[in-house]
Order: sequence, then C-alpha cells, then structure tokens
Amino acid sequence: MAHPHQQKLKISGSVVITANRLADGVVIHRTSEGQWSENLAGAQILLTADEALAALKAAQADGLIAVGPYVARVEATPTAKPGNLREKIRTEGPTFPLPSDAPVAYLPNEVGKVAA
Repeated sequence: MAHPHQQKLKISGSVVITANRLADGVVIHRTSEGQWSENLAGAQILLTADEALAALKAAQADGLIAVGPYVARVEATPTAKPGNLREKIRTEGPTFPLPSDAPVAYLPNEVGKVAA
C-alpha cells in the first residue's frame, strides 16, 4: 500500500510533462534532456506511470523555471500532438481573435471604427 502522501499516477497512452515558464507564462514542455521547450514536438514522450512520475518530480524541482507542471496526454505520431482540447488550446493559443492595440474611435456616427 502506498503512503498517503505518495503521489499516485495512472496513465493510458502517451503523455508529456507540461508547465508554464515562470518568467512570462509561456507554455513549456519537458524534454528528454531535462530541459524545457516551447515546442511540443520536442517534448519527451512518456509511456509508463513510473516514467511520468519520475519526470514530473524532476519538473517540480525546477520551480525557478517552470510553475504548475503536470502530466498531459498526447497523441504520439512521429512527434507529440495535443491529446485533448485543453492542450490544443494551450499549444495553439486562444480560440478567438484578441482585440488589437489600436485605439477605437467613439464618434457619434462611427462607433466601433478604428482611429487612423
């Protein structure tokens, strides 16, 4: 029986370790060299719970680089691809266009037009 404080992990299929970079919040993924990459294709693909738990513990020790590391499911084609909607959004960015930084003119007859 596992100790109550010992982390348990069940995985099915391929997973990677992902987190956010402390400096700027960018999504990063753990590589097989123990480094971090912004590119999911460079992430180490893990196949067993023991591998994933060891990689997660190593990632948690990187608290000055990465925050909130966790195990994320991926599709292991020749390279890793997001395995669910959450990871797809984290990898590809927002699902809607973000407002531009251009000022908006609020003139009585031209509401919503961008100022020149």
